[in-house]
Amino acid sequence: MMQKGEKQMILKLISLIIILTGTIFIYDARTLSINWFSFGDQNEATSGLKMLGFIIAMIGAIIFYIV
Repeated sequence: MMQKGEKQMILKLISLIIILTGTIFIYDARTLSINWFSFGDQNEATSGLKMLGFIIAMIGAIIFYIV
């Protein structure tokens, strides 16, 4: 069985990975939208990915704060 401290450490590491993923979405939104989407309006895709990255980073931060 895992100790309580070990579970908290694993949850904190997972939440840090979630925060990192959200941050990558924010900073690399332009290149990700060019690679993933083929429709014409790249600005809309970029802003959508930045909003998604922000939401993902906030979810990770909330998990990190609660644990």
